[in-house]
Amino acid sequence: MLQKSSKPVLMLGAALGVLCVLGFSLPEAAEAKAKAAAHKSVKKKTTVKKAVAKKAVAPAVIAVDPAWQKLAPVGLVDPATEAKITEIMSQMTLEEKVGQTIQADINFIKPEDLKTYPLGSILAGGNSSPGGNERATPDQWLKLADDYWRAAAERPTKAPIPLLFGIDAVHGHSNLVGATIFPHNVGLGAMHDPDLIEKIGAATAAEMAAAGVDWTFAPTVAVARDKRWGRAYESYSENPADVAAYSGRMVDGLQGVRGGMDGIKPGHIMSTAKHFLGDGGTQDGKDQGDAEMSEADLARIHGAGYPPAIQAGTLSVMISFSSWNGQKMAGNKRLITGALKQRMHFDGFTVTDWNAHRQLASCAKDDCPEAMNAGVDMFMAPDSWKPMYENTLADVKAGTIPMSRLDDAVRRILRAKIKGGLFTLGAPLDRPLSGKWDQLGSPDHRAIARQAVRESLVLIKNENHTLPLDPGARILVTGSGANDIGKQAGGWTITWQGTGNTRADFPNGESIYEGIAAAVKQAGGTATLSDNGFYKEKPDVAVVVIGEDPYAEFQGDRTNLDYQTGDRTDLEMIHKLKSAGIKVVTVFLSGRPLWTNPEINASDAFVEAWLPGTEGGGIADVIIGDLNRQPRYDFKGKLTFSWPKYANQGPLNVGTAGYDPLFAYGYGLTYNDIGDVPQLSEDSGLRDVAVVNVDTYFASGRIKKPWTLSLIEGSGANPGDLTSFGSPNGVVTQSVVDADNKQEGGRSLVFSGQGTGEAAITGDAVDLSRQTTGKMTVGITYRLDAPVAGPVLMGMGADLASEKKIDISQALTAPVGQWKTLKITLDCFVAAGLDPSKVGVPFSLTSDKPLSISYSRISLASDEGDATCPAK
Repeated sequence: MLQKSSKPVLMLGAALGVLCVLGFSLPEAAEAKAKAAAHKSVKKKTTVKKAVAKKAVAPAVIAVDPAWQKLAPVGLVDPATEAKITEIMSQMTLEEKVGQTIQADINFIKPEDLKTYPLGSILAGGNSSPGGNERATPDQWLKLADDYWRAAAERPTKAPIPLLFGIDAVHGHSNLVGATIFPHNVGLGAMHDPDLIEKIGAATAAEMAAAGVDWTFAPTVAVARDKRWGRAYESYSENPADVAAYSGRMVDGLQGVRGGMDGIKPGHIMSTAKHFLGDGGTQDGKDQGDAEMSEADLARIHGAGYPPAIQAGTLSVMISFSSWNGQKMAGNKRLITGALKQRMHFDGFTVTDWNAHRQLASCAKDDCPEAMNAGVDMFMAPDSWKPMYENTLADVKAGTIPMSRLDDAVRRILRAKIKGGLFTLGAPLDRPLSGKWDQLGSPDHRAIARQAVRESLVLIKNENHTLPLDPGARILVTGSGANDIGKQAGGWTITWQGTGNTRADFPNGESIYEGIAAAVKQAGGTATLSDNGFYKEKPDVAVVVIGEDPYAEFQGDRTNLDYQTGDRTDLEMIHKLKSAGIKVVTVFLSGRPLWTNPEINASDAFVEAWLPGTEGGGIADVIIGDLNRQPRYDFKGKLTFSWPKYANQGPLNVGTAGYDPLFAYGYGLTYNDIGDVPQLSEDSGLRDVAVVNVDTYFASGRIKKPWTLSLIEGSGANPGDLTSFGSPNGVVTQSVVDADNKQEGGRSLVFSGQGTGEAAITGDAVDLSRQTTGKMTVGITYRLDAPVAGPVLMGMGADLASEKKIDISQALTAPVGQWKTLKITLDCFVAAGLDPSKVGVPFSLTSDKPLSISYSRISLASDEGDATCPAK
């Protein structure tokens, strides 16, 4: 274990230290059609009960492990509120009660539908937006909220109940162009600053309120114990005490202090503690996987963030996709009703994650009484809301869902709506703070975000006091993240996966390069932006910004923690600069600690910047000195996730047996420390383990390992990734300049039309089943170099002999000479017969006509409303 003079630091708020750790594939479940059909047939034979609610009977107390913290009621329930709820419910029809428990996504419901169906809530999911435009204006977002609210209010009823609009705002109101994007939780944890967390929550709430949104699906209070998990960056720490120190303070910021108890005031919004429970503890870090552990450990580790959030008055809790010891959480009555509602006395409402109920073996996507009987109060049924409403109504009439359970769910939802201020706010356009766009990316909010960036930075190495840099120096700023706000912001930014964003999407932001340039300008220094380390005049120092590309959820799952396995292009750039006698400061962007020993060894200084969001200037604040080359701000960040010694090391958590990290929990240098780090072993521990890469096939001018490119004429194949190869009678490829004017950043394919030619990316078969359930596509960024002359077949398959091909010629709409991205949904290939569990050819192009096309990226990408299926 390598430790410097900086000691491990626990989060402020030591009273919560009792929660410290003391030592210690999942594809979607089948629909179970036969069971569902049998279930529905029973309903037809059951006598329909009257829709009159009887006096509520408290459910029997469920015994749970005493490790669950026992809480007293915090004040969400009060006589005046309960009397109002009782009066409202006395006027509600059964249909209206059921409607309150159903939530639809705006991509699958129209405002007009709410004039007929009495749904209680809508959401805008990761890729949902006004008119399918992810870059819609703030005014369009506000109008969307208003249109749905008013349509719901037009439905005739004796019990008018406002519509509840929720959205994922996990690091600022990140769906809106121009919003302040804060660092992701992985960076906020490193700050150890609960006061700043509350300010971030308040700023986020203000920007959401301006857009007419009532409710955010945050904070995430997961305790990520295996950093291979694709959502690890949504966790504050591997230590439950850190998560507990933050969860209540974020609720205070979002809802206002005592907002849940006394009523949320304008400018604040409802919060959601999520995902209940164990999502950060699944086996092998698999998203939506199984947490295998005792109930005591589940409560002590993964339940730690919930008591503070409940005591702060959070009005909702989201139920996880994941399982505990083989049982899906959405059907776990022991934990939802017993532990959460009874033991911890949570009096708000529970909501499932996106169609999470579907994964229960006894349930279908549109029918799941088991989940409601387990304690789920609201179904997030984004694309199946209509049959879900109808079937849930039938379940209640049949007695499959007791009337008392429905009434309890409705009471909880109404309680949250009253406490959330919905009954007094009015329509979104009529609210006093709506449309106050000076809140969006305001100077005050950006200052909070910039402070968070500064405090989150963790200094890993500072050889010979390389930092801080002289502001009068010639500084080269290079690397894939140097001038890419989208990359520094990560997933859940504008789009679900955070991909496809450009500088224009962040009008109020600042890239890392821009921040450095601004910092050195006044001192007479220069900052030059470079592509891949190229320079005309030798710099004094190079700041190399590298790291993970954006991802979200399962797309970020990894089999190991190696950075750039088998293809260390960033390391090559660092070595090239060092060989020229140039000092290198590496700024690393990532959603988790990764095995970067070679990069650390090659760098004079190494800074872990996590995913800092839109305020890249916060990095310059710390690494660029003043005119006397003295620190303007010192490093404050301390690791809340242990840094791996080997790429295959894990899970790795402080306080557990055999704990042997490279950099321990709490590590982080300051300018007062000796920053030298001994030479690190460059043995990753992977040995001959194959490179696993299921989603990126071509990028940065190269076929990405372990995939290879084959050019095929008839039955022959010529594999490889050379500068130029192929047959003049089939297809020829060579390097080209890409859309960003990067030399050899793309490749061309020229099909002669003299017989059939095929270019195929091939490798060992991988399982893409999970990707088919997540609105994923195969995307190609292409340029036509000549008009399309005939059919162009795009294929996928287990191997070359079993490809399923689709004619995309009509979808290649880019004008000749212009770059464009085409996305074909994976479902399109599944409909054509693809078995997504065995994909050894993730992409191919075939043509028997002349075709000249170039490409700069081929990868899986999320459907952001811009995908197509030409076969349909």
